[in-house]
Amino acid sequence: MPPRADLKALFALAIPVATVNLGLMGMGVVDTIMVGHVSAVELAGVALGNLYWFAAGGFGFGTLMALDPLISQAVGARDDAAVARGIQRGLVLCLVMCVPAVMLFLPAGAVLRLLGQPLDVVPRAAEFVHVSIAGILPFYAFVVLRQSLQALGRMRPIVIVIVGANLFNAALCWLFVFGGVGSLRGAAAVALASVIARWCMVFGLLAAAWRDLRPSLLPPRPEALAVAPLVSMFRLGAPIGVQYNLEFAVFGVVALLMGRLGIVPMAAHQIAINIASLTFMVPLGISAAASVLVGRAIGAGDPARARGMALAALICGMTFMALSGVTLWLGRRLFATAYTIDPAVIALTALLLPLAALFQVFDGLQVVSIGVLRGAGDTRTPMIANLLGFWLIGFPTSLWLAFRAGGGAVGLWWGLVAGLAAVAVFLVLRVRSKMAGELGRLRIDGEVI
Repeated sequence: MPPRADLKALFALAIPVATVNLGLMGMGVVDTIMVGHVSAVELAGVALGNLYWFAAGGFGFGTLMALDPLISQAVGARDDAAVARGIQRGLVLCLVMCVPAVMLFLPAGAVLRLLGQPLDVVPRAAEFVHVSIAGILPFYAFVVLRQSLQALGRMRPIVIVIVGANLFNAALCWLFVFGGVGSLRGAAAVALASVIARWCMVFGLLAAAWRDLRPSLLPPRPEALAVAPLVSMFRLGAPIGVQYNLEFAVFGVVALLMGRLGIVPMAAHQIAINIASLTFMVPLGISAAASVLVGRAIGAGDPARARGMALAALICGMTFMALSGVTLWLGRRLFATAYTIDPAVIALTALLLPLAALFQVFDGLQVVSIGVLRGAGDTRTPMIANLLGFWLIGFPTSLWLAFRAGGGAVGLWWGLVAGLAAVAVFLVLRVRSKMAGELGRLRIDGEVI
């Protein structure tokens, strides 16, 4: 059993991180609810636009996660200069990553038409994406500041800003969608509300955490613009971006395949995924906390503490998801009826939720393992694990069970279970190997950062 001090430190960071993750998810839920009362076409436009937005912007988001090991290890080593260099380089990389993201956002309409999406939905989705372009810079900047403050252990300002942003976003959505404010309507209106909320989040976080951030942001450091370290930082973060896209893509493709099976499978899938996504926020918070605490221990030259934190995180993530899985299995029909009154959808959802219960444990293990490895500076293994587990094992299994073996929606989900199980086993073994070896601070071009 991990020491009580390790568990206390883990929970102290994981709980506010999970709260922030739920808050970020909540903004999307409010957008969907608001526009859902306008029309089904506008609702579909928001759903499709969000799917495109995260697919195109996910790589940049993931790449900026390179800050996790860099800042946390510098904090552990009490190296304030390295913390400042890391944060300032993160902001520079944030600007750079906006360029390819915007280039991908611009042809949204043409790409969605090429993918055969409904012609009446594409214009709404494209307008949603185009309006959202103005929000990519604050979104990436918020990621940089959030990850930096997490590494510093300053979560209170982030929680306060997220709560305020949710209230502000809800008010803006109502004004734009139902209050007659502005010229945009429907999907474009909620996109504008999100853009304004994201800019407020950045400035709000700067104001709320200025005392913590000022020593790292001022004065500007010329070395933050050095090309070689920025390239090395990009190389560290790029595998995280690819890993995010690989995982996002497999779940997106499965959702599209559900649509081929019919309306009932698609609806049941969305309900089950939505429930699983909510419970996933807790191990995701544990993962982020593990990344920070493992990184700090390595930076402080305390490999034994790093190993203890890794073990504590894995046990906590697995335990929570096991309990969550049991809850989903026991309450499968109750959860289904909370979302819909359609008997066919309820029946199929009740068949999918036990599978969600099963993959909860694997999902918790894989995401916590990713956090541990990231804190230790290993960002490539999770990318490889996602490629092998999801695309070479899980996805082919989904296709065979669903369309060859006649398993339908349940067959598609068994493929997801197989993929997550493979990823989890691979990553847990890698954590064991990594933690057993030598643990040292990351270096970029010979410079410890």
